[in-house]
Amino acid sequence: MGMHSVSRLISIVDDDPLVREGLISLMRSAGFATQGFASAEEFLSLAHRDDIACLILDVGLPGISGLELQSQLTATVSNHRTPVVFMTARDDEATRQRALKGGAVDFLRKPVRREALLNAVHLALQQNDGP
Repeated sequence: MGMHSVSRLISIVDDDPLVREGLISLMRSAGFATQGFASAEEFLSLAHRDDIACLILDVGLPGISGLELQSQLTATVSNHRTPVVFMTARDDEATRQRALKGGAVDFLRKPVRREALLNAVHLALQQNDGP
């Protein structure tokens, strides 16, 4: 954990506590600093967005949806584009297209496979380290 570790923070937004806890422990076991949020609103009010290397985001959130959160982040964060990996229980093509058009790194079907999620996160981190 050198100086670079602060930019390795993974944020997880999912309203299901079991899913959220499972993802947090998966990310921690992979060596990432991780924080979980139950809603987009909680994320917006509490997250230190400049520190986040990747956002794992559930599409179907109560209140502000995952897609709405994505477009809010794209609109507000000036110099720092946080890579987003989406998860969804309902994988319809329109939602997938909108997420990917909005710049999402990946769009994963729930239940999400551990390897698929870790691969997506590593991809997101590479994007973040890019030019």
